[in-house]
Amino acid sequence: MRRKDKLLEVDAKSPPPRLCDHPDCSRTGLHRAPKARDRLNEFFWFCLDHVREYNRAWNYYSGMKEPEIEAEIRNDTVWRRPSWPMGGGIKNPRTQFMHAVFNDAFGIFKDAGPEAEAKPDCETFDVAVRRSFSIMGIKPPITLTELKSRYKDLVKQLHPDVNGGDPAAEDRLKEINQAYAALKKIVPS
Repeated sequence: MRRKDKLLEVDAKSPPPRLCDHPDCSRTGLHRAPKARDRLNEFFWFCLDHVREYNRAWNYYSGMKEPEIEAEIRNDTVWRRPSWPMGGGIKNPRTQFMHAVFNDAFGIFKDAGPEAEAKPDCETFDVAVRRSFSIMGIKPPITLTELKSRYKDLVKQLHPDVNGGDPAAEDRLKEINQAYAALKKIVPS
């Protein structure tokens, strides 16, 4: 007997059930829906039918212009946290330790400094540029003068007058011309 009395006491203390916030509904409002985009922590409470109706009509981006929507989506992709580009690598390893006292006992960073120049590595280039380096038979880093010199040597070897009109040599020369044009765009002068 006592146990039933305690259960009835708890029920008597609990708040009355929340009603649906839809104007013409008297059912229990068990499902919440945000009131507005700028008040996402304030909710309407609806019955199942009315929350479905509300959600169907809800548009988080209504009233926003295209650039605002784009900015909102970008912020959401990183959970509204600051972010930086990845994969760029460290251009100058010393910049990591600029404000710290750092003892380079093994001389790891001896060549890195403000005057040290980042040397391009073939792995940092896209496939087409790497293929162009391969066709020309050279490896980065290279200057424009070295590129021109290599190009002239290859053209002399594969010129149609030297090879008697060999079609394979002509095709190879076309490849070299394309590779030279591609590399000339990226090699510093």
